[in-house]
Order: sequence, then structure tokens, then C-alpha cells
Amino acid sequence: MSYFQRMLKMGNSMKIELEAPRLLREALADVPGVERVDITTPAESEGLSADLLCRLRFHGREHVLMGEVKSNGQPRHVQTALFQLKRQAQAQTKDVVPLIFAPYLSEDARALCVEGEVGYFDLQGNARIAFPGFFLSRTTAGKPVAERRELRSLFKPKSAAVLRRMLREPSRPWRVVELATEAGVSVGHVSNVRGSLLDRGWAELADDGIFLTQPDGLLDAWRDEYAPPAGELLSRYTTLHGAGLDEALKRRANELPAGGFAILSAFSAARWMAPYARVGVHSFYADRQGADWLARAMGLVAAGRGANVEIRVVEDVDLLRDAIEPAPGIRCTSVVQTYLDLHAAGERGREAAEHLRQEKLQWRK
Repeated sequence: MSYFQRMLKMGNSMKIELEAPRLLREALADVPGVERVDITTPAESEGLSADLLCRLRFHGREHVLMGEVKSNGQPRHVQTALFQLKRQAQAQTKDVVPLIFAPYLSEDARALCVEGEVGYFDLQGNARIAFPGFFLSRTTAGKPVAERRELRSLFKPKSAAVLRRMLREPSRPWRVVELATEAGVSVGHVSNVRGSLLDRGWAELADDGIFLTQPDGLLDAWRDEYAPPAGELLSRYTTLHGAGLDEALKRRANELPAGGFAILSAFSAARWMAPYARVGVHSFYADRQGADWLARAMGLVAAGRGANVEIRVVEDVDLLRDAIEPAPGIRCTSVVQTYLDLHAAGERGREAAEHLRQEKLQWRK
């Protein structure tokens, strides 16, 4: 962990420790029937090892809330805190309501709290407390800047190369060196991805390596943060369509220069996997050699209006290498990449994406 990361973590910890009592007090003050709120910290003086103790008088009855403050609200850390809180609560001679406070709790982390019957608060404004006769719940949209930055980093091209390999076989365990070789990235980069997946509860460790336990959660997050690959967009026109276009691609596949790539994408790729909607534009990802080959194979001409072929000359070569071949001579983006591109293509694309996911991305639980 770098000096900056240590300082950031320390800042988060200090901020949430200072804010937790105020957050709790303000939230409880808005609830009808609450007559008194007494918060003390630390709670060791009460015979508890938690970070915060709240005595709440609600409709004439006293309740005790016991809070644990965490500087990191990722699911893995929340899981540990849940175990500690439940054990502390069970050790008490009277009922206590356990709570977790963190700078930010993702949807997955909040779900763990609900499942474990533990309340939660975060600095983003998400909150939940429930016990017999009492229920408080608040949910806010969006993620803090730091969380969005971390997720965007996780889905950048080098990290995405690792994720693509893992999503092809979610239950397969991977050694770090093996995965680095397969994805064509450094061991250090795989280690960073590995840590992020474990922290977010999307993966677990086995004796023979890391494997995905929540591929759907990973794909959901990737979909929500997805940005189309960078590269020059070429708009072209061809007289070919339908079976004639397919035959031209198959017939001239052997003319693609060695090391060159040209693959169908978005709706054009989905047509070979799980057909849903027909569109009038043929979409491709390619490198420069692949774009030149497409121009020859399809007789492309430059077009402004009326273009029916779009070629994105991408910088992410791994995206091209991760292609599949659903029919001889027809190469497409992988199912995961096709899903991401469809979902980013507007309402009609989202419908096609969900159809593709139902047909091709139902992983064994």
C-alpha cells in the first residue's frame, strides 16, 4: 500500500469515526416515537468492544445500539465486521442492535448487512436500522467519486483483459502467474485485480488459485461503468447485405494479413449468438490492417450520410484477440463484450443485451 493510500485510508477512518455519532443522532431524531438518544464513544466503558454505543428510548422502551466503525466498506471487510458484531451481540446479557458504519457501502455490502440482520450507515447517505417495532431505511443513488474512480480503473483495458479470461470460465481457479501470462499483463497488475475482486466479494481463494463466485455481480458493475473502447470511427457504405455480406467475409477471410484483426461487434455480433433486433448498420472492431481488409472484402466507400458500415479502429488489441468464431470465417466480439456494447447502445440495445444475457450468460451457481 502506497503512502497516499495509507493517508487516504487514515482520512476515511478519522472522518467516519467523527461523523458516525452525528449521522446516527440526526437519523434517529427524525423518527416519530423516539424520545431520547444518548450516544457514547468509545464503548469499552460499557463492557463492549464496539466503537459506539447508543441508548435509544422509543415509545417508552429502551433499546441499545452497538456500532462498529470501518474505514473500508467493501464486502470482504463488511463480512469480517458482521462476524465480530454478531459475536459481540450474542455475548451480551441483554439484546443489542448491531450497526456498521463505513465511508461507503456498496449494494452488495448492504445486502450482506441485511442478510446478517445488522444495521448500517455510510457517508453517502445509505442507512438501515431494523428491530421489532422500528424500521428506518434510506437509499441514495450514485457512488462517491473515489469508488467510481476505483471501478473505472478495474475496467480499464489491461484489467479488462484479466476479467475477460476469468468470465469465460468463472469457476476455474487461476494462479496469478498463469493468469498474467494468459491475459498478457504483468503479475503486479493481476495482483491488483485479484485484490479488488476479493474485496468486493466477487471472487474467493482456493488452494489452487482465485475463482469468481459472483460473476453476475462483476458483470453488473462492469456494465454500469462501461465506456466504449477508444479509437477512430470510420463510417463507410457497402452494397452488400445479408447473406451476400456474410459470404464475402467468409470467402475472403484468408486474405486478412497475419496479425490483423477485424471482428463483428454489437448488434452485428449478437446476430450470430442470440438474434433479437435487426439494424441497418454493420458494426466492426478492427486494427488498421483489419480495417483495410474490410474495405477490400466489402467494397467499402467513404460515406457521410447513408453509411451502413461502422468500423472502430481500436487501441485495445486484447479486445480483438478475445474474439469468438460462431461460424467458419465469421469472427465476433466475445459474448461478454457483445453484452457490454449492446447495453451501451440505448434502450433497444439494452433489450437485446438482456436477451443475450438470458441466452448465453447464465452461469452455473
